[in-house]
Amino acid sequence: MLDYDKEADAYDATRGGEPRAAAAADAVLGLVPESARGLLDIACGTGIVTRRLAAGRPGLRVTAADAAQGMARVAAARLPGAVVRADSRQLPFGDGSFDAVSVIWLLHLLDDAAPAVAEAARVLRPGGVLVTTVDKNAAHHVGSDIDALAAPYRGQLATDETSLVTAYAAEHGLLPSGTARFRGHGQGRIPRRLARYVRDGEIYAAGGTALAERIEALPGPDAPRPDPEFTLRAFRKAA
Repeated sequence: MLDYDKEADAYDATRGGEPRAAAAADAVLGLVPESARGLLDIACGTGIVTRRLAAGRPGLRVTAADAAQGMARVAAARLPGAVVRADSRQLPFGDGSFDAVSVIWLLHLLDDAAPAVAEAARVLRPGGVLVTTVDKNAAHHVGSDIDALAAPYRGQLATDETSLVTAYAAEHGLLPSGTARFRGHGQGRIPRRLARYVRDGEIYAAGGTALAERIEALPGPDAPRPDPEFTLRAFRKAA
Protein backbone atom coordinates (compact mmCIF):
# COMPACT_ATOMS: atom_id res chain seq x y z
CA MET A 1 0.00 0.00 0.00
CA LEU A 2 1.14 3.55 -0.67
CA ASP A 3 2.76 5.56 2.10
CA TYR A 4 0.14 8.29 2.24
CA ASP A 5 2.26 10.52 4.44
CA LYS A 6 4.98 10.61 1.78
CA GLU A 7 2.52 10.83 -1.12
CA ALA A 8 0.43 13.68 0.29
CA ASP A 9 2.09 16.64 -1.42
CA ALA A 10 2.09 15.05 -4.89
CA TYR A 11 -1.06 12.97 -4.53
CA ASP A 12 -3.54 15.23 -6.32
CA ALA A 13 -1.31 15.72 -9.37
CA THR A 14 -1.23 11.96 -9.93
CA ARG A 15 -4.92 11.39 -9.24
CA GLY A 16 -6.76 13.59 -11.71
CA GLY A 17 -6.56 16.83 -9.74
CA GLU A 18 -9.46 19.25 -9.69
CA PRO A 19 -11.43 17.74 -12.62
CA ARG A 20 -11.67 14.40 -10.87
CA ALA A 21 -12.45 16.06 -7.54
CA ALA A 22 -15.26 18.10 -9.11
CA ALA A 23 -16.80 15.01 -10.73
CA ALA A 24 -16.63 13.06 -7.46
CA ALA A 25 -18.09 15.85 -5.32
CA ASP A 26 -20.96 16.51 -7.71
CA ALA A 27 -21.86 12.82 -7.75
CA VAL A 28 -21.70 12.54 -3.95
CA LEU A 29 -23.87 15.62 -3.41
CA GLY A 30 -26.40 14.22 -5.84
CA LEU A 31 -26.98 11.38 -3.37
CA VAL A 32 -26.97 13.49 -0.19
CA PRO A 33 -30.45 14.75 0.79
CA GLU A 34 -30.96 18.51 0.57
CA SER A 35 -32.08 18.42 4.20
CA ALA A 36 -28.65 17.23 5.41
CA ARG A 37 -26.89 19.73 7.67
CA GLY A 38 -23.81 17.80 8.81
CA LEU A 39 -21.58 15.56 6.65
CA LEU A 40 -18.52 13.56 7.65
CA ASP A 41 -16.01 12.76 4.89
CA ILE A 42 -14.08 9.68 6.05
CA ALA A 43 -10.59 9.12 4.58
CA CYS A 44 -10.68 12.62 3.12
CA GLY A 45 -7.11 12.45 1.83
CA THR A 46 -5.89 15.87 0.78
CA GLY A 47 -9.37 17.35 1.15
CA ILE A 48 -9.61 18.16 -2.54
CA VAL A 49 -13.03 16.51 -2.78
CA THR A 50 -14.11 17.54 0.72
CA ARG A 51 -13.58 21.21 -0.05
CA ARG A 52 -15.92 20.91 -3.02
CA LEU A 53 -18.50 19.12 -0.90
CA ALA A 54 -18.47 22.08 1.48
CA ALA A 55 -18.59 24.67 -1.28
CA GLY A 56 -21.21 22.86 -3.32
CA ARG A 57 -23.99 22.82 -0.74
CA PRO A 58 -24.69 26.04 1.19
CA GLY A 59 -25.67 25.29 4.76
CA LEU A 60 -23.95 21.89 4.83
CA ARG A 61 -21.37 21.69 7.63
CA VAL A 62 -18.57 19.38 6.51
CA THR A 63 -16.11 17.59 8.78
CA ALA A 64 -13.16 15.65 7.37
CA ALA A 65 -11.16 12.77 8.84
CA ASP A 66 -8.06 10.93 7.71
CA ALA A 67 -5.66 8.57 9.46
CA ALA A 68 -2.51 9.74 7.63
CA GLN A 69 -0.78 12.75 9.14
CA GLY A 70 0.48 13.98 5.78
CA MET A 71 -2.95 13.84 4.19
CA ALA A 72 -4.62 15.50 7.17
CA ARG A 73 -2.02 18.30 7.05
CA VAL A 74 -2.78 19.08 3.40
CA ALA A 75 -6.52 18.80 3.98
CA ALA A 76 -6.35 21.16 6.97
CA ALA A 77 -4.90 23.88 4.76
CA ARG A 78 -7.97 23.60 2.54
CA LEU A 79 -10.50 23.24 5.36
CA PRO A 80 -9.19 25.10 8.41
CA GLY A 81 -10.68 23.82 11.64
CA ALA A 82 -12.65 21.05 9.96
CA VAL A 83 -10.11 18.22 9.79
CA VAL A 84 -9.30 15.58 12.40
CA ARG A 85 -6.91 12.64 12.34
CA ALA A 86 -8.91 9.48 12.81
CA ASP A 87 -9.02 5.84 11.81
CA SER A 88 -12.13 4.95 9.82
CA ARG A 89 -12.64 1.95 12.11
CA GLN A 90 -12.63 3.98 15.35
CA LEU A 91 -14.08 7.44 14.83
CA PRO A 92 -13.95 10.09 17.58
CA PHE A 93 -17.61 11.05 17.21
CA GLY A 94 -20.71 10.11 19.12
CA ASP A 95 -23.54 7.96 17.84
CA GLY A 96 -25.85 9.74 15.41
CA SER A 97 -23.58 12.76 14.96
CA PHE A 98 -24.07 13.30 11.21
CA ASP A 99 -26.83 13.48 8.62
CA ALA A 100 -24.53 12.08 5.92
CA VAL A 101 -21.23 10.23 5.66
CA SER A 102 -19.09 9.97 2.54
CA VAL A 103 -16.39 7.33 2.07
CA ILE A 104 -14.55 7.81 -1.23
CA TRP A 105 -11.79 5.47 -2.45
CA LEU A 106 -11.21 3.79 0.90
CA LEU A 107 -12.98 0.44 1.21
CA HIS A 108 -10.93 -1.20 -1.55
CA LEU A 109 -7.75 -0.48 0.46
CA LEU A 110 -8.90 -2.31 3.59
CA ASP A 111 -8.40 -5.99 4.34
CA ASP A 112 -11.95 -5.98 5.69
CA ALA A 113 -14.40 -3.17 4.93
CA ALA A 114 -16.97 -4.29 7.51
CA PRO A 115 -15.57 -2.30 10.50
CA ALA A 116 -15.45 0.93 8.48
CA VAL A 117 -19.03 0.48 7.30
CA ALA A 118 -20.08 -0.27 10.89
CA GLU A 119 -18.49 2.96 12.15
CA ALA A 120 -20.06 5.00 9.37
CA ALA A 121 -23.43 3.55 10.33
CA ARG A 122 -22.85 4.28 14.01
CA VAL A 123 -22.17 7.99 13.51
CA LEU A 124 -25.15 8.41 11.19
CA ARG A 125 -28.38 9.66 12.67
CA PRO A 126 -31.60 7.70 11.94
CA GLY A 127 -32.62 8.56 8.39
CA GLY A 128 -29.06 9.59 7.51
CA VAL A 129 -27.26 8.51 4.33
CA LEU A 130 -23.93 6.80 3.72
CA VAL A 131 -22.39 7.40 0.28
CA THR A 132 -19.41 5.26 -0.70
CA THR A 133 -17.45 4.16 -3.73
CA VAL A 134 -17.66 0.47 -4.59
CA ASP A 135 -15.93 -1.81 -7.11
CA LYS A 136 -13.04 0.63 -7.43
CA ASN A 137 -10.52 -1.68 -9.08
CA ALA A 138 -13.15 -3.14 -11.40
CA ALA A 139 -13.80 0.38 -12.72
CA HIS A 140 -10.34 0.27 -14.29
CA HIS A 141 -11.29 -2.70 -16.46
CA VAL A 142 -12.04 -0.64 -19.55
CA GLY A 143 -11.24 -3.16 -22.25
CA SER A 144 -7.66 -1.98 -22.76
CA ASP A 145 -4.58 -4.00 -23.67
CA ILE A 146 -3.63 -3.90 -19.98
CA ASP A 147 -6.91 -5.58 -19.06
CA ALA A 148 -6.25 -8.42 -21.49
CA LEU A 149 -2.94 -9.21 -19.79
CA ALA A 150 -4.19 -8.75 -16.23
CA ALA A 151 -7.47 -10.68 -16.53
CA PRO A 152 -6.10 -14.01 -15.23
CA TYR A 153 -4.76 -12.29 -12.10
CA ARG A 154 -7.77 -10.36 -10.84
CA GLY A 155 -8.03 -12.77 -7.95
CA GLN A 156 -10.54 -12.95 -5.18
CA LEU A 157 -13.58 -10.82 -4.46
CA ALA A 158 -12.58 -7.19 -3.79
CA THR A 159 -13.23 -5.86 -0.29
CA ASP A 160 -15.38 -3.06 -1.76
CA GLU A 161 -17.43 -5.32 -4.03
CA THR A 162 -21.03 -4.09 -4.15
CA SER A 163 -22.62 -7.23 -2.74
CA LEU A 164 -20.25 -7.27 0.25
CA VAL A 165 -20.73 -3.59 1.07
CA THR A 166 -24.49 -3.93 0.71
CA ALA A 167 -24.46 -6.86 3.14
CA TYR A 168 -22.30 -4.99 5.66
CA ALA A 169 -24.61 -1.98 5.45
CA ALA A 170 -27.71 -4.10 5.96
CA GLU A 171 -26.27 -5.53 9.18
CA HIS A 172 -26.47 -2.01 10.63
CA GLY A 173 -29.87 -1.01 9.29
CA LEU A 174 -28.63 0.75 6.14
CA LEU A 175 -30.59 -0.03 2.99
CA PRO A 176 -29.76 0.91 -0.64
CA SER A 177 -31.11 4.33 -1.59
CA GLY A 178 -29.32 5.36 -4.77
CA THR A 179 -26.50 4.95 -7.28
CA ALA A 180 -24.36 7.41 -9.22
CA ARG A 181 -21.35 7.22 -11.50
CA PHE A 182 -18.63 9.69 -12.37
CA ARG A 183 -15.60 9.81 -14.60
CA GLY A 184 -12.15 9.36 -13.07
CA HIS A 185 -10.50 12.19 -14.96
CA GLY A 186 -6.80 11.50 -15.43
CA GLN A 187 -7.07 8.01 -13.92
CA GLY A 188 -6.51 5.90 -17.01
CA ARG A 189 -3.91 3.25 -16.21
CA ILE A 190 -0.37 3.83 -17.48
CA PRO A 191 1.58 0.62 -18.23
CA ARG A 192 4.90 1.70 -16.79
CA ARG A 193 3.35 2.97 -13.55
CA LEU A 194 1.07 -0.04 -13.18
CA ALA A 195 4.02 -2.38 -13.73
CA ARG A 196 5.70 -0.81 -10.71
CA TYR A 197 2.63 -1.48 -8.57
CA VAL A 198 2.50 -5.09 -9.78
CA ARG A 199 6.16 -5.61 -8.87
CA ASP A 200 5.49 -4.18 -5.41
CA GLY A 201 2.58 -6.58 -4.93
CA GLU A 202 0.00 -3.77 -4.63
CA ILE A 203 -2.16 -5.11 -7.46
CA TYR A 204 -2.32 -8.36 -9.44
CA ALA A 205 0.25 -9.73 -7.02
CA ALA A 206 -0.05 -13.26 -8.39
CA GLY A 207 1.32 -12.07 -11.73
CA GLY A 208 4.59 -10.97 -10.16
CA THR A 209 7.59 -9.83 -12.19
CA ALA A 210 6.51 -11.72 -15.30
CA LEU A 211 3.22 -9.83 -15.56
CA ALA A 212 4.94 -6.52 -14.75
CA GLU A 213 7.38 -7.04 -17.62
CA ARG A 214 4.59 -7.89 -20.07
CA ILE A 215 2.62 -4.78 -19.08
CA GLU A 216 5.69 -2.58 -19.35
CA ALA A 217 6.42 -3.95 -22.82
CA LEU A 218 3.04 -2.82 -24.19
CA PRO A 219 3.04 -0.14 -26.91
CA GLY A 220 2.90 3.35 -25.44
CA PRO A 221 4.15 2.41 -21.97
CA ASP A 222 3.71 6.00 -20.73
CA ALA A 223 0.37 6.66 -22.44
CA PRO A 224 -2.75 6.57 -20.23
CA ARG A 225 -5.47 4.12 -21.18
CA PRO A 226 -9.14 5.25 -21.10
CA ASP A 227 -10.40 6.81 -17.89
CA PRO A 228 -12.45 4.62 -15.55
CA GLU A 229 -16.00 5.36 -14.48
CA PHE A 230 -16.39 5.02 -10.72
CA THR A 231 -19.55 3.90 -8.96
CA LEU A 232 -21.14 5.36 -5.83
CA ARG A 233 -23.74 3.58 -3.73
CA ALA A 234 -25.95 5.31 -1.19
CA PHE A 235 -27.47 3.61 1.85
CA ARG A 236 -30.10 5.15 4.12
CA LYS A 237 -30.22 4.34 7.83
CA ALA A 238 -33.58 3.24 9.10
CA ALA A 239 -35.43 6.04 10.87
